Amino acid sequence: MTDVRQAVVDTAMEMFTSGLVVGTAGNVSGRQADGSVAMTPSSVPYPDITVPGLAIVDLDGEIVEGTARPSSEKAMHLNCYRTFPEVGGVVHCHPAHASMFAIARKSIPACIEEVIVYVGGDVPVAAYRTTGSDELADEVVLHLSDRGAVLMANHGLLCVGKSPEDALHTAAVVEHTAKIVAGAEQLGGVVPLPEEIVTNF
Repeated sequence: MTDVRQAVVDTAMEMFTSGLVVGTAGNVSGRQADGSVAMTPSSVPYPDITVPGLAIVDLDGEIVEGTARPSSEKAMHLNCYRTFPEVGGVVHCHPAHASMFAIARKSIPACIEEVIVYVGGDVPVAAYRTTGSDELADEVVLHLSDRGAVLMANHGLLCVGKSPEDALHTAAVVEHTAKIVAGAEQLGGVVPLPEEIVTNF
């Protein structure tokens, strides 16, 4: 359990220092061996997040250890774990370029091979639902059955993976791609990968 908790703390700090979030926005969680979830606490500055200060909750969102208050986005994280048994880490962030696509409600095309490898294809856009709501949690998982990332309309980005570190890597790939696509649009538009690459990669 300690390793998962340390991974949540380390991933949260890396997410912050890499500029994928500002302030106390965003959140990170990891599934522990006993099925509980270690999650970043609500409204705590990233440099102040510690292993003992994580919120430990069950899949129903009940605190099972400690007194830390879990992220206001806990429903979204927990729905990912309930829906996808293979998911071991969830990262939610607000990277600038990916968030531009979320606000414009445009998917990020899989025009680079690594997006197919790490995301599974285009990054879709989930319909707008209120932040922190069960409705947002339900909407997000609709787009993750064959994808590692989903944009949330007028909000930001959520990524899942086998671990918190894995989910963060996917977030970095999405943000890098969003920046490239935004620049390509200024140069005349994105040229898609050959269809056989998309299908068979």
